[in-house]
Amino acid sequence: MDTGADSYRRFLDGEESAFEDIMRELFHGLVFFINGFVHDVHAAEDIAIDTFSDLVVHRHRYNFKVSLKTYLYMVGRSRALEHLRRRKVIAFTALSEAEELAEEAALEELVLADERKRRVNAALARLPEDMRGAVQLIYWEEMTYAEAAKVMGKNRKQVDNLLYRAKKELCVLLREEGEPLQ
Repeated sequence: MDTGADSYRRFLDGEESAFEDIMRELFHGLVFFINGFVHDVHAAEDIAIDTFSDLVVHRHRYNFKVSLKTYLYMVGRSRALEHLRRRKVIAFTALSEAEELAEEAALEELVLADERKRRVNAALARLPEDMRGAVQLIYWEEMTYAEAAKVMGKNRKQVDNLLYRAKKELCVLLREEGEPLQ
């Protein structure tokens, strides 16, 4: 699986449409991943767009040593954490909570196809951030353990341990909700 490196090489060689291919392939997954940190779809989209614009503005930063997907998720995670550090706690009232819920549901519909996946996603949301991130990267984004470890700033064994604990916790949570496990 290329995960965008060939498309990025074509973009660097002057083929502008190759960048659209990269965006189409990786944008929604990156937004969903970032949203797991910032819990704000609009901010997640902005951060993802900034992450992709980094590829255009700073072409020399990506060195092809890791997959483009891994690189983008590392940059996206870094920018999400930076966003959280800079964000001040401000009390505000949303214009319409229904609109926000509809937008989040639309994003989830892109990633989650059926009812069982929604229940699993709800159980995932109850996991600690590191466990949730490991599950997302390995199973949804189909990264290798080494790639996920780089994105999360951990070593491979730590990612393995997080996945083990996440699976055990998910089983407990899903049994509580009455979800049949196979």
